[in-house]
Amino acid sequence: MSSSVQLFRGQKYHELKGQCLQQGRLFEDPEFPASDESLYYDSAAKGKVEWKRPKDLCEDPHLLVDGMSSHDFHQGRLGNCWFVAACSCLALRKSLWQQVIPDYIEQEWDPKTPRKYAGIFRFRFWRFGEWTEVVVDDLLPTDNGELIYCRSNVRNEFWSALLEKAYAKLAGSYQALDGGCATEALVDFTGAVAESINLAEGKYGEVISEQMKLFEDLMKVHKRGGFISCSISSLGRPSEAETEMGLIVGHAYSVTAIRKLRLGERLVFSFKAEKLFMIRLRNPWGKKEWHGAWSDSSEEWKKVSNSERKNLGLTVENDGEFWMTFEDWCKNFTDVDICRTVNTSYFSLHKTWEKEMMFGAWAKHPEPLLNRSGGCFDNRETFLQNPQYLFDVKKAEDKVLVSLQQEDRRKYKKEGKGDNITIGFEILKVEDNRRYRLHKLTVQERAATSPYSNTRSVFLRRSLQRGRYVLIPTTYIPGVPTKFILRLYTDVPSKLRELKADRPKMTCWSLLCGYPRRVTQIKVHSAEGLQKQDSSGGADPYVLIKCENQSWRSPVQHGTTSPVFNTQVIFYRKDIDSPVTIQV
Repeated sequence: MSSSVQLFRGQKYHELKGQCLQQGRLFEDPEFPASDESLYYDSAAKGKVEWKRPKDLCEDPHLLVDGMSSHDFHQGRLGNCWFVAACSCLALRKSLWQQVIPDYIEQEWDPKTPRKYAGIFRFRFWRFGEWTEVVVDDLLPTDNGELIYCRSNVRNEFWSALLEKAYAKLAGSYQALDGGCATEALVDFTGAVAESINLAEGKYGEVISEQMKLFEDLMKVHKRGGFISCSISSLGRPSEAETEMGLIVGHAYSVTAIRKLRLGERLVFSFKAEKLFMIRLRNPWGKKEWHGAWSDSSEEWKKVSNSERKNLGLTVENDGEFWMTFEDWCKNFTDVDICRTVNTSYFSLHKTWEKEMMFGAWAKHPEPLLNRSGGCFDNRETFLQNPQYLFDVKKAEDKVLVSLQQEDRRKYKKEGKGDNITIGFEILKVEDNRRYRLHKLTVQERAATSPYSNTRSVFLRRSLQRGRYVLIPTTYIPGVPTKFILRLYTDVPSKLRELKADRPKMTCWSLLCGYPRRVTQIKVHSAEGLQKQDSSGGADPYVLIKCENQSWRSPVQHGTTSPVFNTQVIFYRKDIDSPVTIQV
């Protein structure tokens, strides 16, 4: 975790706690008071609520009771199953929840020294590229002595209710957490990279080869500390309706395990396979489970040895957690959200990625050269009036991961502008020596297009050939201003930087030596019929392009007399009569 931590609203935990202890009082947060304005952004939604401290709700309150588990809590009245599903995932990784709840032992109630308790807690969230510390008091919304929102299974455990309060404070109110996507909370808990997959569009329920690829990918994500949640689209049916198989529509489930299940020798014949591909889910309600094959009390489990059942942690209780086959999962769920923890550590056994991060914004301006909000590629007249970022792929081929994330808009819900904006990006292969912004598309190629989505972040994984690229993040329609973060991961450093200048700078030197009068773009695709240069009948050709005192040399193509160069260059020419030479 980055050592620099931002303080939300400038509140310093240790300073505030010290003041309370000195004055012998419990903390009351002036920035998120125990009142309706912290509960609702819409005055019509108000209800009867009493704010109470944990000591008024039970005798022996604790932040954590016997550590943390994914069974610790239930959703409550708020439609934030997505947040609770994210908490279920977080609970599985101690190293990650210790980032979110810093110094959790120091924050814990100490029954031996009650005077050291000041009713103040702190939590950390990864917000828009920076870790941000949020301070809250312990006054929680209740009705008839019961917590009305997120609460623990154990009556005297309060980490989930206090974490939810800190997250609501960031969002502006509890009501602002109503409806959302589990990956948003998981990114805020971890700084991971979010990806959404539509299982129906990808035909994962039908095409077995695609299903197996997805299973291996998700198993790798889970093993390496990533998170997965899933849901069933509520299009065409009421949200929170129950399917015939006991699954809830429009509801976020967290994935708590992915396994290959070994079958006994006598089962090989009846199942025609040695392994079953299995996935375990948890319903944030803590009840209502899948009724199909491999559900808790189904016949199938009788065919699995007791040791294997114990190994899988199978319980036959209505606790909201259940197993199903991966094939059934692909057929019954429609949407999957994945949070990848991309490894950037050089001291790791796994692949290490080079990370670049840029902060940017789409901003409107009446002057086309200054406008930075041009909309998607379909808006041909204005598309290139977006921010543009240059990067290089140095290997013959490199796998590139790109994450584009817009700022969290929940805080604007009070103003009626809390919905995400539809965003995406284009990657263009450009001239190998380009240094200035694009104004017209000529020899450049569209190398990749991300999905366009009104989710908070958009993700793309793509293999790119060696060369120079311009990445253009866009809103779907022009003229929508908002901030964004762009993260790029490559195998070797990509030197990601923003293109700001439109053309070479005019200087005093330009008056003496001349200023470019013409722009020439050249693309050399390939060559054929070259002379053989070695005993095996091959050659190692490259192309050299010269113009005035500028030159560009392509990478060498080894062992071929028919090389494909696919090289583009751009020259800003002062002397338009000076020749351009191309040598192979």
